Amino acid sequence: MQEYKTHKDLVVWQKSMDMVVTVYRATECMPKSELYGLTSQIRRAAVSVPANIAEGAARNHSREFIQFLYVALGSLAELETELLLAERLQFIELSLIPDVTEIKMMLLGLIKKVKARDVGSK
Repeated sequence: MQEYKTHKDLVVWQKSMDMVVTVYRATECMPKSELYGLTSQIRRAAVSVPANIAEGAARNHSREFIQFLYVALGSLAELETELLLAERLQFIELSLIPDVTEIKMMLLGLIKKVKARDVGSK
């Protein structure tokens, strides 16, 4: 597993932070009527991904870290759904689905590595 001192050293956290910035910029052009609706939901789901990675990495146990990585995956699935809806409604032009897919694969890989490390240390 990639060794890290803090969550900021994890590439998946860095990429998810970049995605949050992109999401905020992409949602700026959404209708003002959606500010407290879909825009807010998209932004909260996006922020939840790196936030859960960070919280999990701060825990002292692999099992807890894995749990938070799964929560980040759930937020990512929510974000994907909301982005697809925003695209269907033609509220956003930029497709962020490739970013979501990349981060999903990275999270799944990290979960697998943490599980393998946990099993190997027993």
